Amino acid sequence: MGKLHALYDDQNQSPWLDNLKRGYITSGELQRWVDRGVRGITSNPTIFEKAIAAGTDYDEEFRALVADGTSVQDSYWQLVTHDIESALAILRPVYDASDGVDGFVSVEVAPALAHDTEGTAESARHLNRTIDEPNLYVKIPATAAGIPAIQQMIAEKRPINITLLFSLERYAEVIEAYLSGLEAAEGDLSKVASVASFFVSRVDTEVDKRLDAIGTDDAVALKGKAAIANAQLAYELFLERFSGPRWDALVARGARVQRPLWASTSTKNPEYPDTYYVDALIGPDSVDTIPDATLEAFDDHGTLARTVDADLDGAKAVMAALTAVGVDFADVTQVLEDEGVASFTKSFDELLGTLDTKAQSF
Repeated sequence: MGKLHALYDDQNQSPWLDNLKRGYITSGELQRWVDRGVRGITSNPTIFEKAIAAGTDYDEEFRALVADGTSVQDSYWQLVTHDIESALAILRPVYDASDGVDGFVSVEVAPALAHDTEGTAESARHLNRTIDEPNLYVKIPATAAGIPAIQQMIAEKRPINITLLFSLERYAEVIEAYLSGLEAAEGDLSKVASVASFFVSRVDTEVDKRLDAIGTDDAVALKGKAAIANAQLAYELFLERFSGPRWDALVARGARVQRPLWASTSTKNPEYPDTYYVDALIGPDSVDTIPDATLEAFDDHGTLARTVDADLDGAKAVMAALTAVGVDFADVTQVLEDEGVASFTKSFDELLGTLDTKAQSF
């Protein structure tokens, strides 16, 4: 048994694949990942931009759509829907065997809706209706406008993956939206599913840049520590909020925890070990969505131990030290949220441009 299976069996953490492309489906590669222990899949506009713009895997279907008079943007969603539906079928046995805990495939609402509450809610409903499978997660970004949409979708019992989470303050709002949504939902809650995707390595990318700019020995010594500390404190918040009388009342109606999901877990800095973020954030009732290369590295030489809450005092000390040397962490997380939305929007727009160029060449 490989480490991906052991991660779930021994630590109750679900490894998901943070990638999806047509070639993985047609070649059997995705099924092989599932056989190795992958229990879910995440995608985003950047992943699809890379998948569709590169190579010719999508050209035949896209050419047929264009010939039928389908617009470029509608064609994009048709291509994405085809991939998502195929992946959902591959992951459905995991969903069934886990009683709806795992086996999900995530697709994101259009990034242009990140600051549009009603548009986000309607897009989530549309995707949920169009791809009518129980193991579909619709991704909604954790922007200020996204929070009420998240609450409404949970109240409607729609499976939601909350994405682009960076700060503890926003995470607290996401948890509140989930709890309030459950309280507003009618009847049995046992099929309501949600994960909250807390981004990791991007935090170190931004903080390390600021620490280098500060330049003192105390500042430089903190490089590579902010992202893990921030995520570990998010896990502490998760344990705190999913306990007590309010949560117990929801459990009595069948509610399940909204699992924290660690996203952006590949190391961006080559000076850090390739399993750096995965190794440090292992804990029960959580998910880690991991790119292919990092999955391979973890399966080969990753650490199997509960680490996410092994030293919460140390994590708090790191955050206090960052403040002491002059890092404005609230500004860090706002910058990262803004950049995340902008990056996904750019990928989406660039892909539509690429498809438009291809359409004109047919």
